[in-house]
Amino acid sequence: MSPEAHSAPRSLAEALRARDDASLAALLRSRPDLITPVPTDLTQLATRAGTRASVLRALERLDRFALQTAEALAVAPDPASYDTLLGLMAGDAGDETVARALPRAVATLREQALVWGDDERLRLVRTARELLAPSPQHPSPTGLGPTVQEATSGMSPGRIQEIVTTAGLPSTHDSVTAVAALTGLFTHRRKMAKLLAGAPEAAREVLSRLVWGPPYGQVTADPAAHLRWLLDRGLLLPTAPGTVVLPREVALHLREGRAHRAPEPLPPAVAPAATHSPQVVDATAAGQAYTALATVEELLKDWDEGGPAVLRAGGLSVRDLKRTAVALDVSEPVAAFWAELAYAAGLIASDGEADERYAATPAYDEWLELPPAERWARLARAWLAATRTPGLVGGRDAKDRTLSALGPGLDRSAAPEVRHRVLSLLAALPQGAAPDAESVLARLRWERPLRGAQRDGARDDDLRSRLARWTLSEAELLGVTGRGALSSQGRALLGAPAAPGAPATPGAGSAEPTGPGDKLPVHHHRAPERLAPLSPAEQGVAAAAAARLLAPLLPEPLDHVLLQADLTAVAPGPLRRPLADMLGVLADVESKGGATVYRFTPASVRRALDAGRTAADLHAFLAEHSRTPVPQPLAYLIDDVARRHGHLRVGAASAYVRCDDDALLNEILADKRAAALRLRRLAPTVLAAPADPATLLEGLRAMGYAPAAESAEGDVLITRAHAHRTPPRTAPEPVPDGPPPPDATLLTAAIRAIRAGDLAATTPRRPVGEPLAGGELPRTSAADTLATMQAAVLTGDSVWIGYVNAEGAASQRVIAPIRVEGGFVTAYDHTADEVRTFPLHRITGVAELADD
Repeated sequence: MSPEAHSAPRSLAEALRARDDASLAALLRSRPDLITPVPTDLTQLATRAGTRASVLRALERLDRFALQTAEALAVAPDPASYDTLLGLMAGDAGDETVARALPRAVATLREQALVWGDDERLRLVRTARELLAPSPQHPSPTGLGPTVQEATSGMSPGRIQEIVTTAGLPSTHDSVTAVAALTGLFTHRRKMAKLLAGAPEAAREVLSRLVWGPPYGQVTADPAAHLRWLLDRGLLLPTAPGTVVLPREVALHLREGRAHRAPEPLPPAVAPAATHSPQVVDATAAGQAYTALATVEELLKDWDEGGPAVLRAGGLSVRDLKRTAVALDVSEPVAAFWAELAYAAGLIASDGEADERYAATPAYDEWLELPPAERWARLARAWLAATRTPGLVGGRDAKDRTLSALGPGLDRSAAPEVRHRVLSLLAALPQGAAPDAESVLARLRWERPLRGAQRDGARDDDLRSRLARWTLSEAELLGVTGRGALSSQGRALLGAPAAPGAPATPGAGSAEPTGPGDKLPVHHHRAPERLAPLSPAEQGVAAAAAARLLAPLLPEPLDHVLLQADLTAVAPGPLRRPLADMLGVLADVESKGGATVYRFTPASVRRALDAGRTAADLHAFLAEHSRTPVPQPLAYLIDDVARRHGHLRVGAASAYVRCDDDALLNEILADKRAAALRLRRLAPTVLAAPADPATLLEGLRAMGYAPAAESAEGDVLITRAHAHRTPPRTAPEPVPDGPPPPDATLLTAAIRAIRAGDLAATTPRRPVGEPLAGGELPRTSAADTLATMQAAVLTGDSVWIGYVNAEGAASQRVIAPIRVEGGFVTAYDHTADEVRTFPLHRITGVAELADD
């Protein structure tokens, strides 16, 4: 046997054992489920890498060409040489593009431990072969059927000999050699061409219909002559009564050696649909970002005093979603997006009361105090990482229940990865280029062709396509893109380097910090089209860089409005926070857009007075912040409402009304509209009612009066708007798509532990004493154990021990004893890679290591 053959791995465990630490780290990074929990040795790692669940997850993460390569190996002989695989992928003619791409695909399969062995003996792991090999129940994506040997396994020897003779081959003494001879004929290109040259035209048409799959067909009990010709020569083989199959070797000859009809070695390019000036893109995106902030603020302001009720099953009702959409002047899907975005950012939550409602959280008040660009960055960062998918709102779950906004069932673990990938593809385009949506979807389908599990009544690859479409529309709504192209702040949010020809942007691959204490991630080593997701620390830095890029593009807040004689005020741009808050109390928003129009009404003025403002305060406020004189109608309105405000006082009796003017109380009692309040006089200046104070206040205001609430001490109660808040809430955690990728520290520790455990499991040992049940651990007497340990201390040798810990778990270890005293042995534990102390009474036995 040659040295090369002797050194070839005989199992996946041996192949992993031959890898260096960098290669093992690449495997664990690409398949993080293998490290949870950390395997004890490489044999266990190989076993775990071959489990069905792990292999399925690995196959789902292959790109189309790597998957096609695995599918070709599944129909190739086991093991197969690289040249055989190349023939299946490139065909007899040899496709140069496929030949150039194949080494990368094989390297990918090897890295992910789906393929092992050298180029002369490539082996697909058994579970992957079972999943990808053709069978009647699970046809192969290649369209190939069973081999001649598999198809004839249940056929009588006499029938096999008849087929061999009719095909022009000499008869044999047994079925095995007959099948081998028939296989040799079908795989011999010249002999097969000669055989098929004599086939009837109708027979060749049958073969052409089956050649690319499915390879199965139906025949009658008395087949036609051209079918009989094929059956007699084994070009079609029976698999069941009335069913025939085209053998794999015949199909490969007709395909000129190709396993796939259309190999796809190269990913489809993302085509630009339009190109805009980068300045126009950034300005458009900034405008959308400002609109996003205004919309979220409006939504939260609408829910500040207690928003919609929470459904019993969780989420918003259809009616409340429609009401929210009308309030925001958007469609219902867009309203669901804004509500979900605020929820993902931790700005709204349920208040947890008995009559549960949605409301703003304390984090909303903190968010409002941030500069606009930082508020946008927080929203964008939450959107990028969220697994909740607003686009599913209105659909049906697996139990045919409607999916509601803010309700359960909206998490899709693939959403962050798809969002990040779509934006990465946009980042790879020239700056200002907007992609063609269909080319983006085609690229994603090439990168993840096997995401096909049934979910929500649709295939998962369809869900990925929908996620990509939603990403493109949501990024535009949020201002990450402008006119379909990735903006500068969106590029920085990904940590992507600046586009070719564009100036470097802070935080986007630039190595120069832009603020005190900033330490920006440098991603020059990344390929433009494959940006790895950022760590949490890098995400924070990238979000800050995106905010700095956006800040100069946002409009400056104004400190003034324009008052008009028709009781309206025009805000020609965004207003500063105190002005906007006060104006929101004093007036109602009539229209929005580039300029916001506010209207003053008796109810709005009374709202300001209820909040503790006086008429003098309101006059001074308007005079200070208006660039036009205060119109006389507005001044009269304020004075008229203020004159009547608080003249009546409402308190708790259950409720009462008191007023110094008994004539006014008489007027109220005589009013028929007050009958529902059931008022009665307690004193000349006091009326009582069984209704609560709030109901009494609303009833009197509906009658045209302007009462004020008072406390038990007789003081006027000041009611401030936007007071309802939930208890402190944390933003919803994204639902991960499997175990998270391990960081460098965990990888280093895990590989060290696996190597040490493998050393303990594979180091040659001299048998000593009787083995335990199962033959795993040695058993020696206490005296022999002590003597061997003491000898190892003197010689410095390592020994193999069986050890049972305090919990009763048995393990095997390789240790180098340092000191033996007081019933304990102190030794360097190769398995744990540290110095440890072992009680001698817990050591089941000891064995010396073999000399080799």
